[in-house]
Amino acid sequence: MAKAIEYIWKIWLRLNFLTQDVDNDYTGEVSTMGHTIRNEDIASRIVKERSELRYETILSILNERDGIVLESVFAGSSVQDGVVHIAPTVTGLWTGAERTVDPARQKATVSISPTAALRDGLSNVKMEILGVKDSGAYVGLVTDAATKAVDGHITPGGIMVISGDKLRIAPLDEPESGVFLVDENGGKTQVTQLSQNDPKRLTALVPPLPAGTYTLQIVTRFSNGSTLLKVARTIVYDTPLVVE
Repeated sequence: MAKAIEYIWKIWLRLNFLTQDVDNDYTGEVSTMGHTIRNEDIASRIVKERSELRYETILSILNERDGIVLESVFAGSSVQDGVVHIAPTVTGLWTGAERTVDPARQKATVSISPTAALRDGLSNVKMEILGVKDSGAYVGLVTDAATKAVDGHITPGGIMVISGDKLRIAPLDEPESGVFLVDENGGKTQVTQLSQNDPKRLTALVPPLPAGTYTLQIVTRFSNGSTLLKVARTIVYDTPLVVE
């Protein structure tokens, strides 16, 4: 029997902001080297492995598959491939036998679980600790103050708490500085109300955004104390923020 391939994930350690009373509690962050595999990459790899199909044909099939999966889930069907099982679910509670749906309380969503092949394959993954990640400017966690969610879900009109380091917006009077939510098409919405603007914590009012997925960007020239950077830096939160 062929020996299973052993994979190694390189792990950075970050301070755990969920346990604020503990100074030496860390979470692990997988170093992905900033690369996300997309359909274009998959198609190129299939071609490289000497498929008789052209790149354009493969990419078209992959994109068509995505559309079928989306349509199937939207129609209420479960989808299972060789990697994950996607099942439609709902969140929220109903009182008694009420038959009405309140979008503010009950939401359509999905649950995604690994297949046996993925679970078995993960057993071959080893971890290598790279050390504690550079304590430069970064966002470690975003918390929805109303729901206490830390999974990326935020509420328009509600408060989000942004934890990290070197986050202070400075100077406040520069138009390019601030907290921005960037939609999937690259459109930017600036957060105009900050009730807390500290190096390790920002407390911001979420603007009235439409449903979708957003990337949090913080643009600031803050460095240490009263010293400002000559050029503003952009701090990007790794976890997408979701408005439902």
